[in-house]
Amino acid sequence: MTELATTPAAPAGLTSAEAAARRRADGPNAAVAPPRRHLATRVLHQLTDPLVALLLAAAVVTTVLRDYPDTAVIVLVVLVNTAIGVVQEVRADRAIAALDQLAAPTARVVRDGRDVVLPAADVVVGDLVRIEAGDVVPADLLLTDTARLSVDESALTGESVPVRRSEGGEASAGTVVTTGRATGTVVRTGAASALGRITALVAAARPTATPLQRRLAALGRLLGLAAVVLSGLVFIVGVVGGRPIVDMAVTAVSLVVAAVPESLPAVVTLALALGARRMAGARAIPRRLHAVETLGSVTVIASDKTGTLTEGRMAVQHAVTSDGSRYGITGTGYAPHGAVHHRGEPVPVPDELRRLARAGLLCNDATLAPPTAERPEWAAVGDPLEAALVAFAARCGLDPEATRAAWPRVAEHPFDQDLRRMTTVHRSCDGRHLVVCKGAPESVLAAPLVDATEEEIAELTAAAHRLAAEGLRVLAVASAIVDAPPADPARPTGLLPAGLVAIGDPLRGRAADIAGDLDAAGVRLVLVTGDHPATAAAIGGQLGLWQHGDPLARGDDGGLADAHPDTRVYARTQPDQKLDIIAGLQARGHVVAMTGDGVNDAPALRRADIGVAMGGGTEVARQAADLVLVDDDLSTVATAIGEGRRIYANIRRFLRYALSGGVAEIAVMLLGPLFGLAVPLLPAQILWVNLLTHGVPGVALGAEPAEPGTLRRAPRSPSESVLGAGLGRDVLLTGALIAAVVLGAGVTAAWADRPWQSVVFVVLGLAQLGVALAVRAPRPPGAGRGNRALPLAVAVSALLQVAGVLLPPLRELLGTAPLDAVELLACAAVSVLPGLVLRLTRRSGTKDPGVGTTASDRPAVGAAG
Repeated sequence: MTELATTPAAPAGLTSAEAAARRRADGPNAAVAPPRRHLATRVLHQLTDPLVALLLAAAVVTTVLRDYPDTAVIVLVVLVNTAIGVVQEVRADRAIAALDQLAAPTARVVRDGRDVVLPAADVVVGDLVRIEAGDVVPADLLLTDTARLSVDESALTGESVPVRRSEGGEASAGTVVTTGRATGTVVRTGAASALGRITALVAAARPTATPLQRRLAALGRLLGLAAVVLSGLVFIVGVVGGRPIVDMAVTAVSLVVAAVPESLPAVVTLALALGARRMAGARAIPRRLHAVETLGSVTVIASDKTGTLTEGRMAVQHAVTSDGSRYGITGTGYAPHGAVHHRGEPVPVPDELRRLARAGLLCNDATLAPPTAERPEWAAVGDPLEAALVAFAARCGLDPEATRAAWPRVAEHPFDQDLRRMTTVHRSCDGRHLVVCKGAPESVLAAPLVDATEEEIAELTAAAHRLAAEGLRVLAVASAIVDAPPADPARPTGLLPAGLVAIGDPLRGRAADIAGDLDAAGVRLVLVTGDHPATAAAIGGQLGLWQHGDPLARGDDGGLADAHPDTRVYARTQPDQKLDIIAGLQARGHVVAMTGDGVNDAPALRRADIGVAMGGGTEVARQAADLVLVDDDLSTVATAIGEGRRIYANIRRFLRYALSGGVAEIAVMLLGPLFGLAVPLLPAQILWVNLLTHGVPGVALGAEPAEPGTLRRAPRSPSESVLGAGLGRDVLLTGALIAAVVLGAGVTAAWADRPWQSVVFVVLGLAQLGVALAVRAPRPPGAGRGNRALPLAVAVSALLQVAGVLLPPLRELLGTAPLDAVELLACAAVSVLPGLVLRLTRRSGTKDPGVGTTASDRPAVGAAG
């Protein structure tokens, strides 16, 4: 690690060449990655599964008895299951690692004399880094300039109270800036940083199971117990029927393993990870796998406005000077070019408007980044609202950098959520000081102002209400030239009203359609914003969420606690009130997704069932969220919800297919002796069927596309069991149907004095494969072939199943007898019956909740709320 002297870095920061050299020497600014799991470790993990252990025990028994064919089949099953499990683990790890790269944090760094935003991994020792409220400190910093800086160090110390930091002190990597701003020089990065040292201690910690995985694990234990009990009955029936005890013991163990899909947890993990990868392709990055599962049951989306429903490209559209004159400001995005209009005509910039623009520029921490080869437009560096003020000043003819250099800041009180305003103090060339205060009109215009009559204040207040009613964000600005800086910048006195600026953020192109799309999916869109009630109402009206006479709750009059259940617009909300809103919705049975982009949104993002952060928002919001929207577009959430529902439906589809086969196998072994079939299947035959049906076809079911109308159905209840909504019943009915066909075929073959055990073997495997095709997702006409992997997997497995009675080596291995062409055709014809019945039942209009589970017609959870 490069050692750094404790002298402040130059204002220009490092050059790109210096930074590249230090990164080559020290490596990326990243914590030590968890140790790679070696192949032997992964294989051992698969072999320690209790059900696989049962298989190995069975292999030992058959080897001792010199039953080598059964031993070979058991070993083959173990090898294939282990290989599939290891491959699934590797693919899941790679998908999750790719998501981590996409969600990597960023840092604001001075390089080559210019502020740039870089991946935090590219920060090097000696970099000059700027941090402000909402940022996560990217590396250990020696603070060279601070303003009311406090940081939350709970990630390192567990202490929840923010700690003040001043010049000469350090800010540790991984801590969160709660108030103020600072500039610091990087002194340690990566594993040498405070966070890196702690991360290294827990790098090898195993990830926790998702809620779905825990429910499936509990289901697996239940199914395992049931299978053991029923297989015990098979053992008893066989022994009573005169079969050797050891043979029946091996049969019972094999039946247990065949009846329970032991690869289910790995299949689910892979489905979630690959589903998350597909979401990432749709510009929605799940930071936690459980978000993929929970998204399918969301019933309410509580959304903020800026950057989510709007474009997130703020621009000053109107300005009102202290004399009451209103001006229109034009321009594109954050480009520092535009024009000033008065009463619809272009005009030169008047001095009053120029002074207002200068005040907004100085009381400001943002800058503008010029276009680059990768980004063809001007961009905001810092708060988008403040960047709009910088662009406004440039459009009024001011040079932002020259103006700030001529009026250096000497004191400040950063934006305060309680006071709802920000104050800065600047030194002029004559030794006097300029004090500027900007913030909410009701705060700034209520402060002590001089040379402003009540009528003038009332006129500006009325103008602020009119602008807010147009859906604009309104800021009031006051300033004054004083001889000495104020003792308390938070509460300056003697200011003059400079005017108002109205900042607009146009709705996204499809924003007006989002609420309707979500309503059709059983998901209510709720607007939660800190804006003025008139602004919130105007935006709500444009979105179709609110119209005159509808309830509108506002946080500044205590109306949130008793808000009407049908309220869809909340205005003037504080961070703690957002928590109350979410808690109230959850108390009414809703599953809530909360969107946000600021530091004040982080608590609500944590409290919600799904926290959704904007990719262009603060780092603390992204770290607190479960899902990050790269494009900041709320319509992407609807796509993610559909993906979540598809994944959950496919998991249940796999359960119906796999568990019904296990039910059928147990039923055949239990009931066969009652119909004269002493031992319907040998252990090797059971394991072979299990190998072919639970392997590739089962995994292929997880890739089924979404059913038609997935986003026009009610969400599933979060308390619903994995086997709920009729899936458990369907498993039993499908298993019974397969068992009936298999037993019927076996009894008929026995009556005709044909090799009935081989008939049972072939029909059982083919019938299960037919069910795999029957439970696949329905496709609308003209939708194409859909999931091509499933029919291919079924075809290959069916050929291998038939080969078990055709090829002499397999016949010797499995203990089967040859079947002629007529018998094989008869077996195939009988085997399609269970799948055919399922397809006809679905086409006849009968509900099939085992397949389209989340697509029930029940009302949405909490819909009455």
